[in-house]
Amino acid sequence: MNAVLNPDPYADLRRRMVQKQIVARGVRDQRVLAAFERVPRHDFVAPYRAAEAYEDHPIIIGENQTISQPYMVASMLEHCAIRPTDVILEVGTGSGYQTALLAELAAEVFSIERFASLAESAQRILAHLNYANVVVSTGDGSLGLPSAAPFDVILVAAAAPSIPEPLVAQLREGGRLVLPVGAENEQFLSVVRKVNGVPYSERLYGCKFVPLIGAHGIPH
Repeated sequence: MNAVLNPDPYADLRRRMVQKQIVARGVRDQRVLAAFERVPRHDFVAPYRAAEAYEDHPIIIGENQTISQPYMVASMLEHCAIRPTDVILEVGTGSGYQTALLAELAAEVFSIERFASLAESAQRILAHLNYANVVVSTGDGSLGLPSAAPFDVILVAAAAPSIPEPLVAQLREGGRLVLPVGAENEQFLSVVRKVNGVPYSERLYGCKFVPLIGAHGIPH
């Protein structure tokens, strides 16, 4: 009898990542967990770092940015409460890994990245993986993307000093804005919900992200 070859040598690593790093820390959203098992995280890091793609830590990518720790991404996605019909704005495309997870969960994903090199690389990988419901653009993510608004969910992958007003304005009634808020060295993950046109903010837990750069970002 011939051995059955595994077409994806990283599938077991992904499953272990989900169980030991994500489920074990309390993430329960089944759609989020399934997305993590499907998306090939190793495709979004440099080839020489593929072996560590499923380890429990961030990984440096181009432009001194990072692909976040798997648990942190999963927790943020769970707090987004994404529905299959949702239209999402992602601020900070980075490697494109979180963008791919969002594409698995939502109807449409608009992602904005300030570094053209990262936007181009992410778009190339996402196209190679056949994510047709994603649009990546380059610009100041703190200003959002008015041309595609309103959004059901806005997810910010960088720390803002306060909740950016343009993002709240582009949030649909009943929508969720998830982002780290605080100083460069001390931040809290926050969820903002828009109810009757008013934003209500809930502070969740401490975290550390690269700073959001732009008109409503951390001054540099």
